[in-house]
Amino acid sequence: MIIVGELINASRKSIKEAIEAQDVKTLRAIAKDQESAGAHYIDVNAGVFEKGEADHLKWLVEIVQDVVDVPCCIDSPNPAALEAALSVHQGTPMINSITLEKDRCDKLLPIIAGTDFKVVALCMSDKGMPRTAEERLSVAEGLVDILLKNNIKVQNIFVDPLVQPVATDQSFGREFLEAIEAIMKRFEGIHTICGLSNISFGLPERRFLNQTFMVMAITKGLDAAIVDPLDKRMMGNIVSAEALAGRDRFCMNYLKAYRGHQLDF
Repeated sequence: MIIVGELINASRKSIKEAIEAQDVKTLRAIAKDQESAGAHYIDVNAGVFEKGEADHLKWLVEIVQDVVDVPCCIDSPNPAALEAALSVHQGTPMINSITLEKDRCDKLLPIIAGTDFKVVALCMSDKGMPRTAEERLSVAEGLVDILLKNNIKVQNIFVDPLVQPVATDQSFGREFLEAIEAIMKRFEGIHTICGLSNISFGLPERRFLNQTFMVMAITKGLDAAIVDPLDKRMMGNIVSAEALAGRDRFCMNYLKAYRGHQLDF
């Protein structure tokens, strides 16, 4: 499982305040903690700063990469902010995210075309949010076609079928899971990714629902996730589910997690 650490996101009040205060120590500590907990990418998002996003995002990339050895997931639909962040990023980043919405797609394609960037492709089009697995697959097919034609390798594409809350429609969990399975079968070598916490929006004990849903998604083929790697039970669920799903040769990752006391809750 490819883990994107989600915590350095300015939509979180504490992170917004740390960015405004230029609190380098706090932000670096969060980045290091996520890497130590198993994150392969550190998400950086400054989207709440309407006017200063580019400067803040560039600064976040610089201070995060000073203390971690993993790349950033640069999280913005703003071309100017992406270019500012990319100008200082070391190594190969993940770009989150392009969609099938024409305006957004047209603006972001020139930045990512022909690169080796990892690209999150969000299943959204000008028709709005897809509701069914079939609608998600249709949008995914359009996105993958465009990305391949723009010389993005299939193994660098991470399709996000969009998690929606089951509290508003009981079918949303099932439709998302079916979409994961369909996308993984349709495109050999592709990845699927999600930020799955939206599944529990509006319900109590959200962490429990999120942890359970992660296991279900892994059984359908999900192989990347934007999560809080400091949630030990979530990380334990991931390593356990991958072992049980036959995606952990000789259960080596599970045994490593056990020996490292990562399964102690």
